[in-house]
Amino acid sequence: MMLQRTAAWMVITWLSAYATVCQAQQLPDSQDLNQLQLWNHLSEKVPAMKTMGGRQFWGDVQFFQGWKIQQNVISKHHRLLDPNDQRHASGTLEECRQQLEAIKQTQKLPPMQGRAVILIHGIIRSSKSFVKMEQACQNSGWITVPFDYPSTQLTIPENAQYLNRVIQSLEGVEEIDLVVHSMGGLVVRSWLDQQEKVDPRVRRMVMLGVPNRGADMADRFRSNLLFKVVFGPAGQQLVTEEYGDFISRLPTPPFPFGVVAGGRNTLKGFNPLIRGDDDGTVSVNSTRLPGAADFILLPVLHSFMMNDARSIAHTLQFLKTGKFRESGESQPIPEVEAAAVP
Repeated sequence: MMLQRTAAWMVITWLSAYATVCQAQQLPDSQDLNQLQLWNHLSEKVPAMKTMGGRQFWGDVQFFQGWKIQQNVISKHHRLLDPNDQRHASGTLEECRQQLEAIKQTQKLPPMQGRAVILIHGIIRSSKSFVKMEQACQNSGWITVPFDYPSTQLTIPENAQYLNRVIQSLEGVEEIDLVVHSMGGLVVRSWLDQQEKVDPRVRRMVMLGVPNRGADMADRFRSNLLFKVVFGPAGQQLVTEEYGDFISRLPTPPFPFGVVAGGRNTLKGFNPLIRGDDDGTVSVNSTRLPGAADFILLPVLHSFMMNDARSIAHTLQFLKTGKFRESGESQPIPEVEAAAVP
């Protein structure tokens, strides 16, 4: 009975967190500026306005110098957003692209070049969850691509298709790094599974709390109606191998990657419902993807990992050197690692 009450409390907690994120993203709406021929005339007279947010229903399909073109997962129409999330066009993909080209000329936006870092959030989150990490990457002189996708509306492979379109849109970029949180890492692995040849520009990836062997919490709540409604089809794919083989069939990245796990470095972690050490949501063992170039365990909770100062410092270190520690020491995960308690 006590375990059932605890499980119910966890569901309520997850739903509350989801509601908080969604409410924080609700912004005033405005009329679309969707006529290319009016752009030059109106740009200085009618300021673009904030969108309503609703990030769980939009997926990025193109990126340029902070500007995004997104597709609505339900209506399939597109919108053009500036770096401040102000909407400048709404309609077909071609109409948004034409508007973006006009803006490039009007604002004299330079072409992209050099190194880009794509930040990929987890389920029920958005790119806004990477605010501090994004700033740190920008301070390092890198083009930062805060990738958004409808994590609760589509399957992981379907969301991977949005990532593919964004990567293809990074014209002029010579090197690409990936920083992924939670399910974002599975989106990347699913993207790899869809590629005949991986984009040679991809250099390194840092995985933050990624359930590479599935999540105990998904196992526990997979049949719960509220869990199904809130976490959608992707939530059903987060189960461990005991309940599904989706994750176990995903490929290991062919480029260097490092794994950051959160935990207490004890036999029991932050969450009593998870076997072994954990970050409150994902077990340490589940994060340990064989083949990783380096591994580090930090005393940080899952939901705060991507903005934790230590996580950020180690992430930047790995992107620069391929190792988490300034000493140069590493803890690679063997390609064949004996199964432990999840």
